[in-house]
Amino acid sequence: MTLPIRFASSVLAFTAFVSMLAPLAAQAQFDNAQAQPQADSYPAWSLQYDVSYFTVLSATPGTRGAVTCTDSTIMGNLGSSGQRPAVVNTRCSVSGRVVAPVTAAVLAQFNSEFNKIGNRTCQKQLAGTLAGVILPPGVYCFPAAAAVTGTVTLNGPAMGVWVIQVNGDLTGKSFSMVMAGKGKPCNVYLESSGATTMTTSNAKGNILAGQAITLTGGSFVGRAFAKKAVTLTDIAATGCVH
Repeated sequence: MTLPIRFASSVLAFTAFVSMLAPLAAQAQFDNAQAQPQADSYPAWSLQYDVSYFTVLSATPGTRGAVTCTDSTIMGNLGSSGQRPAVVNTRCSVSGRVVAPVTAAVLAQFNSEFNKIGNRTCQKQLAGTLAGVILPPGVYCFPAAAAVTGTVTLNGPAMGVWVIQVNGDLTGKSFSMVMAGKGKPCNVYLESSGATTMTTSNAKGNILAGQAITLTGGSFVGRAFAKKAVTLTDIAATGCVH
């Protein structure tokens, strides 16, 4: 039997609407997680379309954003709230676009998601350097500034999500993050209320810093978004692929 055109269109519209609700249902499931870390289906990257296309972003309010890149490679797009001269490139290769200034919508998206990630309910407190620690998916937190070194392993399924919140500065030296199982780097969130500094480290995930981000030596897979300046020196940065 052939459906009337108007009815068929309504069915298609309803189906599309139901599909749009799926991510919201997944987020609700994440919010209601039990006290112990566990695998969940929270979207791998919840930042809205525009901002998610950046690998590096300095989101300082107004037009004061600044990115300094020296002897590094960035696979992806680079953005700043500042004007084009605020992006200083010295022997730095950027595979994508350099956007300065980014739109107000991009900055609003970043700030909104920074707050959402930071307000997630902590399921387990962390302490020490994380050397030799194996973490399943979940929401973790350092109650104060954190200094990490050695190797931490994030072991979980492809849809597993790791959130690590730091109440203060996050400092890494000779620090490596290893994905195990089917875990994906772009499903990792490192959120600090202060600055994030990584030296000769191999970091993975979406770094969301309340202050500046400084990456020196080593490599980085994910995104580096800061409310202040971003400085990259002698580092290979690879953004998340859409």
